[in-house]
Amino acid sequence: MNVREKLITGGFCASALVSVAVLFVVVGFIASNGLGALSIKFLLEFPYRFEYGGIFPQIIGTLCLVAVCLLFAVPLGVASAIYLAEYASDKRITGIVRFFVECLAGIPSIVIGMFGLIFLVCYLGFDISMLSGGLALGFMILPWTVRTSEEAIKAVPNAYREASLALGVSQWRTIRGVVLRSACPGILTGILLGLGKAMGEPAVVLLTAGSGLESFLPKSLLDPVGSLYIR
Repeated sequence: MNVREKLITGGFCASALVSVAVLFVVVGFIASNGLGALSIKFLLEFPYRFEYGGIFPQIIGTLCLVAVCLLFAVPLGVASAIYLAEYASDKRITGIVRFFVECLAGIPSIVIGMFGLIFLVCYLGFDISMLSGGLALGFMILPWTVRTSEEAIKAVPNAYREASLALGVSQWRTIRGVVLRSACPGILTGILLGLGKAMGEPAVVLLTAGSGLESFLPKSLLDPVGSLYIR
């Protein structure tokens, strides 16, 4: 390795170390300033007059929104990825689908929030509720789930498929038992990335799920929910 390659390698290593250091600085700053305010009482109590008490309804509401979001987006996204990677033969159709998926990924969160307000809340009559908020968040993570799942499925070596098919296993059982198991880490990564993006967008929740300050637990999918998004 000559001097130039050593300098380039050293620069890459320094960049990686700086990135890791920045992460530790951010996490350390948040922890040092926030841990003092956390307690079991704060986490498990209901809020009182929006000034006192805890954030228990907001924690439960956030978990409910995430559950509805995942139940809607993950099966649809993974099924779409399986079709695009394993079944679709017409390149024009797959190109059109990928184009619209990329367009959906680039839509600003406020636009998805307005769509959820007009279509889910008003047109479909779901009102401001956990169902409306979860579905709207599902629209946000759907393109991430489709694209990462498709790439993860394509990354599975064809030898796995050929070996399974050679043993007389059907295509669907090969996909279910061999391909999806091998692609599972990549699919989970895409779901977590999409979920992280959705959890950082308060506009969608504010327009579809509630103000975020609800001091009660939801009793059905059509109840508004408090959440940590806009607490």
